[in-house]
Amino acid sequence: MSARFAPAKVNLFLHVTGRRGDGYHLLDSLAVFADVGDVVSAEDAETLSLEIGGPFGAVLRAEDDNLLLKAARLLAPGRGAALGLEKNLPVASGIGGGSADAAAALRLLARLWGMTDVDLAPLALQLGADVPVCLVSRPVRMQGIGEILVPAPRLPAFGMVLVNPGVAVPTPAVFKARAGAFSVPPALPAAWAGFEEMIAGLTACANDLEAPAIGVAPVIGEVLAALGALPGAALARMSGSGATCFALFETAQAARAAAALIARPGWWCWGGGLYQPGQARL
Repeated sequence: MSARFAPAKVNLFLHVTGRRGDGYHLLDSLAVFADVGDVVSAEDAETLSLEIGGPFGAVLRAEDDNLLLKAARLLAPGRGAALGLEKNLPVASGIGGGSADAAAALRLLARLWGMTDVDLAPLALQLGADVPVCLVSRPVRMQGIGEILVPAPRLPAFGMVLVNPGVAVPTPAVFKARAGAFSVPPALPAAWAGFEEMIAGLTACANDLEAPAIGVAPVIGEVLAALGALPGAALARMSGSGATCFALFETAQAARAAAALIARPGWWCWGGGLYQPGQARL
């Protein structure tokens, strides 16, 4: 059996820049990946199956519309494999858990089935707007509907605290609640030399879905206030369409210490640094 780590995606900013004729919104976002995530496994089998476990596994069921099964059928219809999912991330939480799982499944199955020459990016986009960036799993600027990936500014090392209040926020409801003009894509440098410079640059940006998400789930505002009050928190913001929010810290150690202070019943909390692709985890 082979396994792959599926890290959480965090949108450091998210601007809604327009809307296509088919209704899809155009986005501009700087995505990074936290050193926390799900684990996807795969091994040879005659039929396709999925077994789900982990802290948030009970929320999911191995139905036909599960993204891992969709990824397998899209890559090679009719092929068999025994898939496993250790679900450590909250479901429908704005940190790309399902998308990261689908991306990990594509990579695992392509290797398992000897399809390493297949271009996975177009398949990833068919599975969802966040799947292409999760296929990369490193800091990147995502634009369009998620299919345009361009280099991110070179980032300094930093830490973050993630908090989800246990409320699933439907993405369509958040977009429906969004009002006002579309945003202009910000001009980003090739690199941020240090933490303070990065925070200044990110502060000039926003998450355009934050206000409408708070309207849908007011507890998000409570989470943001709690994060912003943590010692050493330099920036508190919502990720994606919510409800997970984050605060940025100068070091991963500071973030881990802060996460212990904010923990409360019903809230999923994590603190640490960024995921480093290629590091030995499994």
